[in-house]
Parts: sequence; C-alpha cells; structure tokens
Amino acid sequence: MAGYTGLFAAAARGDATQITALTAKGERPDSRDTHGRTPLHVAAFGGHHEAMRALGAAGANPNALEEDRYDIVTIAAVANDVATLQVALTLGASARNVTSRYDGTALIAAAHLGHAEVVRTLIRAGAPLDHVNNLGWTALIESIVLGDGGRRQGNAPRGRRPRRAQRS
Repeated sequence: MAGYTGLFAAAARGDATQITALTAKGERPDSRDTHGRTPLHVAAFGGHHEAMRALGAAGANPNALEEDRYDIVTIAAVANDVATLQVALTLGASARNVTSRYDGTALIAAAHLGHAEVVRTLIRAGAPLDHVNNLGWTALIESIVLGDGGRRQGNAPRGRRPRRAQRS
C-alpha cells in the first residue's frame, strides 16, 4: 500500500503506538483512501491485530465497507485468516454484513474458497446460513458450484473433479 502517509501508513505497518498517537492528535480513524478503505481495512488486510485494536479503541467503525463493499470480516474470511477474523469480531464487526458486488456475505466467500475453520467461526458468530446473494446462491451452493471439489469442500469421488463454474 505504497504512498500511504499518516494513519494509513501506520495501519499498513501495524504500528499501534503511532496509531494511538495520531488519533490522539485528531486524525480520524474512519478517514478514507481513494478506494474507500479505512485504516482499519488496511490493518486487517495486513493481519495487524494490535493496529486493529488501536483503531477500534480510537472509534473506527468495524462494519465500514470500502468501495468494492468489503468489510474487515470478509477481508479476513477471503484470506483464510482466522486470527484476524476473531479480532474483527471482538471489535464489533458483524458476521451478518452483506458485502461485495454480489450482495453476499463473508460466509459465502469462505465456503466457496473452502476455508473450513473460517466457515465454522462465522457460523458460531451468527452468519446467516441461508443468505441468498444476487446470483441466487447460498454459501452451500457456492461451495458446490465454485469449489474445486477438493478435500476442503467435501469428498469428491477419486478421479472425478467437478467443473469449475465461472461467474459472469
């Protein structure tokens, strides 16, 4: 995330001490970059947990969506980063948020990627099991249609792999 300064640079580096100092001087924890990301999005993307906690303590909105409509829960879910997901949930981020241009959820993204522990964590956090995205798919359907049929998503018969569907 080259070119960042101030709070964004501190978030990208994971510098919780600098985040605390900058927010104490008046930098806004919910400021936005040119892609609509907040410093909390940047810290979550980097897996910088102490920086995320410092931003949360400074009042950052844990449910903010960036311009592609991703939140910190979805960022962690797609990255298969359970530790960052747990920090996000502790900060008050919701597993129920509707995110992405597909009007999906973090659960749908994690299921189709085969991120089993993330899926379990999201379910425990109250992610909606039957949410239908704008393609008409639930997490279960996405895991079947977009999954690779590997061990993470079930036991496809040996020698047969389902064709990978493409989103239009």
